[in-house]
Amino acid sequence: MPKKILIVDDDEAVLQLLNTRLISVGYETVMASDGEEGLKKARKELPDLILLDVMMPNLDGYQFSLLLKADERFKKTPIIMLTSLSQHMDAITGRALGAVEYVTKPFDSVKLLETINKWLTKK
Repeated sequence: MPKKILIVDDDEAVLQLLNTRLISVGYETVMASDGEEGLKKARKELPDLILLDVMMPNLDGYQFSLLLKADERFKKTPIIMLTSLSQHMDAITGRALGAVEYVTKPFDSVKLLETINKWLTKK
């Protein structure tokens, strides 16, 4: 059974790029275009890993992570923040709120896949 990855990003091009790449290597994907939709889909779909943008409408990635990690079912679900925020303090904030990795855009898709694989094999 393929691992399920939730992709939450308000940039349609990034959503489609990640979706296509992840499906091509055998993952099942679920997509959401903002934090509120992503939170609903996470609770419904119970993904194995979440790729999460930070700057989004309705509910940003930091708020999303904080709310999700407050739910016992998601304490061990890895969140990889994938964002254009590249300041050191942004990464510290992301990790403090539950992200296991903080990857800045533009990203290297090969390295991102390696990071995803690393966290999915730890589960």
